[in-house]
Amino acid sequence: MRFVPRLALFLAIPALLFAAPWWLLVYTATSGPLLWIGSAIFLLGYACLPVTMLLGHGRTQSDAAAVVGDALLGIGWVLFTWSVLGALARAVLIVAGVSDPLRSRVVAITVLVIAAALIGWGAVEARRVPRIRNVTVPIAGLGAGFDGLRLVVITDTHYGPLNRLRWSERMVAAVNAQDPEIVCHAGDLADGSVARRRAQVDPLGKVEAALGRFYITGNHEYYGDAPGWIEHMAGLGWQPLHNEHRVLERGGDRLVIAGIDDPTGVALPGHGPDLPAALSGAAGLPVVLLAHQPKQIADSVKAGVALQISGHTHGGQIWPFHYLVRLDQPVVAGLSRHGSTHLYTSRGTGFWGPPLRVFAPSEITVLTLRA
Repeated sequence: MRFVPRLALFLAIPALLFAAPWWLLVYTATSGPLLWIGSAIFLLGYACLPVTMLLGHGRTQSDAAAVVGDALLGIGWVLFTWSVLGALARAVLIVAGVSDPLRSRVVAITVLVIAAALIGWGAVEARRVPRIRNVTVPIAGLGAGFDGLRLVVITDTHYGPLNRLRWSERMVAAVNAQDPEIVCHAGDLADGSVARRRAQVDPLGKVEAALGRFYITGNHEYYGDAPGWIEHMAGLGWQPLHNEHRVLERGGDRLVIAGIDDPTGVALPGHGPDLPAALSGAAGLPVVLLAHQPKQIADSVKAGVALQISGHTHGGQIWPFHYLVRLDQPVVAGLSRHGSTHLYTSRGTGFWGPPLRVFAPSEITVLTLRA
């Protein structure tokens, strides 16, 4: 019986996603054979979504099912969003005195065209090499030896069911073209085991950075094999920061690069964020901290961290999901200041689940540190 509420929710969400667009696009705007054909299509989508999500992301871990389920989820979300907006527009037309069937058909066609355009555009945005975003960050106490340091951030690559080996190679080339001195991966490297995803991840071994390449775990590593990914990234020449730090020296000045685990790591013995351990021995030095989730900023402020680098939010990934993300995180994207601590939240370099990005472009971030 304890699984009944979860099962009900698991079935209710797809029902809501497909019911709203069915009502607007099919029920109010069609009749005869079109009504039956449209209803059958939406009923098939509703039936397939929970099944493919369960097969793709449950114990079976079927990549083919995950691809279908993720695509249906993304398409359903876009159709649902714009159908809700379409229903509001339909209400306005009712007040304006526009009668049916013209009213319903105009709204349905408009919503369908907008949704189709956004799904096509979002698919291109998700699969493209991320744009380069340049941001200058002032760092209190930064010595002259590190003034102007170029730190490149990638995060949330989410290598998964869709084979993105070629994308991975092109992304690495784009990173190296920025001539970085430091490269950081802020977590959510891949979805799945090392054995299944290593081919997509291995191009990261060709990232070039004179002062080091640093990696932390995100929440998705802990849904799979976090220790395995930590070991694999170390084998590729990256330095995993498992509640620890490194001190960089140049021109007589020192800078700390630290990293902490994602909060979901507490379920695994020996894991989970431990900021005091990560900063032990770093007192008095400027600290750049990798912490996957922006909401970890509260502890960073208390510890006097100069800059926290995070990901996790994907910038919402598919508009208007960022409003829901904001309920859980203090920042969705960009540079923000919290007391004396700066926080940079990346929109992410890849995507999770639905292969779409709508009004939330991916990014490769070049942070230039200034004294």
